[in-house]
Amino acid sequence: MRELNWEFQVSVTDGEVVDLTTVSTRRLGLAVDLGTTKIAAYLADLTTGEILCAKGAINPQVSYGEDITSRITNALRSKEAAASLQDCVTNAIGDLADTLCQLAGVELKDIVDCVIVGNTAMHHLVLGLPVKPLAFSPFVAVTQNSVDIKARQIGLHLAPAASLHLLPNVAGFVGADHVAMLLAIKAVEIRQTTLAIDIGTNTEVSLIREGQIIAASCASGPAFEGAHIKYGMRAASGAIERLSIVNQVISYQTIENAPPVGLCGSGIIDALAQLYLSGTVEDNGRIAPGSPYARETENQFEVLLVPATARNPAITLTQNDIREIQLAKGAIRAGIQILLQKSGCTEEEIEHVIIAGAFGTYVDVSSAIDIGMFPVLPLERFSQVGNAAGLGAQMALLSLKERSQAAELASRIKYVELAVVPSFMRTFVQSNYLGRFRIVNGKRKGYN
Repeated sequence: MRELNWEFQVSVTDGEVVDLTTVSTRRLGLAVDLGTTKIAAYLADLTTGEILCAKGAINPQVSYGEDITSRITNALRSKEAAASLQDCVTNAIGDLADTLCQLAGVELKDIVDCVIVGNTAMHHLVLGLPVKPLAFSPFVAVTQNSVDIKARQIGLHLAPAASLHLLPNVAGFVGADHVAMLLAIKAVEIRQTTLAIDIGTNTEVSLIREGQIIAASCASGPAFEGAHIKYGMRAASGAIERLSIVNQVISYQTIENAPPVGLCGSGIIDALAQLYLSGTVEDNGRIAPGSPYARETENQFEVLLVPATARNPAITLTQNDIREIQLAKGAIRAGIQILLQKSGCTEEEIEHVIIAGAFGTYVDVSSAIDIGMFPVLPLERFSQVGNAAGLGAQMALLSLKERSQAAELASRIKYVELAVVPSFMRTFVQSNYLGRFRIVNGKRKGYN
């Protein structure tokens, strides 16, 4: 205080001084959406509420496994393995924070508050909590409450006494990221019968009806990120993001209009939808022999989407690729159907469908309906809202009222563990079929 000539500003959290700086220093906050595959970080001015910049990165934990089950398995091997999983992700968040500060022309030590949201597994791994309870049914979280600690306690070096807040979990693998998404869409104010779907490697679905919210977690896997798909890739230059077949001619659009090198999530969904509609792929997912696009290589059928060039190999969709997509989209549709069944609600009664997540931003809803990923509803009932979990994290960073609202919201959500629902497996099998259909009492019915 003497060094600042008694002219200073103080940052206080819960009655504790966390920073003391010059009057002109900007007090900063960091909001992080810690996804299984991607991390999104946002730098905010805590005085004005302005988001100064945002940045994304691949979650480096993918080197330990692309899905949360693989990460948990790795963490259970030893304390050192669990510590490595924690360190790699906290280092990645720290690197993102440093990059954001460079972009904004500010200093890392001026970040005095941080909010992190993620599914239950990501939440436990970043905090260094035991993950064994998440490895076995009924998948119990060590804590469901919101967490307030110092950022330095997890190896995140911001201001020396910077606070770290993690929103509450719900149950199972429905975690703080889904709570953040529901916070962002103002779920407590929704009066229509609404499906809220946050699509990712782990997809969360909530059904909001008559003031109540029920939620489930769907193991959709990383197929929509391009993983386990022969020519799959993340959304980057040269990725096919749109594809259509008109008069037996395949047309496509790539990111940045670059030469095609693979298929990202939205292109994968379009490709399968168009191949199904053209009769190249049957409703059970089998590539129909004799199709003008089908060919047999390496003892399996595949569909030629883009012929080979002098620089790049041909881009195809194989029979194995189609099975991976069926499993991913089937998990999401089955989760939706079980929630409808549990609430006594029919598909026709759904008035609004909110699709969140990076993949959900770009997917063609009509194509998703064509392959049976979503119920058959008029397109005007669908809204694509982008990274709502990231927005919810920003809201919680900037407002203690929103943090309180998130805690109340999490306590209201009724969790459904899909694996123990007797009709789940039957519904899941039916959900793997392609086409526009209804599922009634666990049975698929055609829709015209």
